[in-house]
Amino acid sequence: MTTLRDLRRAAESRLREAGVDTPDLDARLLIEHALTFTREDLLFKADTPIPDADAARVMALVERRAAHEPVGRILGHREFWTIDLALNPDTLEPRPDTETVVEAVLKAVPDPAAPLRLLDLGTGTGCILLALLAELPRSSGVGVDLSPNAAAAAADNAARNGLAGRARFQAGNWGEGLAGRFDVVVSNPPYIPSADIPTLAPEVREHDPLRALDGGADGLDAYRAIAAQLPGLLEPGGLAALEVGQGQADDVAGLLRAAGLEVRGVFSDLGGVERCVLARKAS
Repeated sequence: MTTLRDLRRAAESRLREAGVDTPDLDARLLIEHALTFTREDLLFKADTPIPDADAARVMALVERRAAHEPVGRILGHREFWTIDLALNPDTLEPRPDTETVVEAVLKAVPDPAAPLRLLDLGTGTGCILLALLAELPRSSGVGVDLSPNAAAAAADNAARNGLAGRARFQAGNWGEGLAGRFDVVVSNPPYIPSADIPTLAPEVREHDPLRALDGGADGLDAYRAIAAQLPGLLEPGGLAALEVGQGQADDVAGLLRAAGLEVRGVFSDLGGVERCVLARKAS
């Protein structure tokens, strides 16, 4: 019978051999999940014997990760901002880069206590909208996704995080057919040029929905559609914050200006990549 320490070393070694970027972290998360252990358990129970069946269960998950299935997909959920989000096959896995959109909006909102009306286009798990609602206690919002299954997952995530009373989700094509106007519109639309999809890491290419990745020939199809709708969706003085791919900020800013919006800033992620374009509709 192996010990917890030995099992952890074996898991890390297998993931390192498979070329996984963060073998130590991933091994820890998989062991915690499979054995319902805490991080403290891994530190203070290192000499605990692990039954063969439990060790096999851990290593089965490790093999899935070694085949480049993302940890979040294996666990079935992913942390984002201050919330925890369940995933399904129709949702993009939230990534830290997208938190740049949340930060940009929170910096731009004059009064976090105001009762703002938010809209999240291509909501996926609901990550951006729900993160904002967690920080804006009197605000409410609508999330729209082309996939009914994604919209249902987002609704479940709202309930999971105690936000169901202030969030509503529906299937739809961007902002078509929505009633009323919004104080803030956010989106992380598909922005990968079609020809680049085969070059993506297998964690993304093989596990995220293609619909949430493919932005058309130049990666800008979704931005054209959203920019055309924003003047009719935003209240006077309303804000729009759009996540963009590497090298796309100038092009997206141009589309927003052509739609009559004032670009207020471009925000970079922790890696220094220009990741969010913030614009405002004139009052």
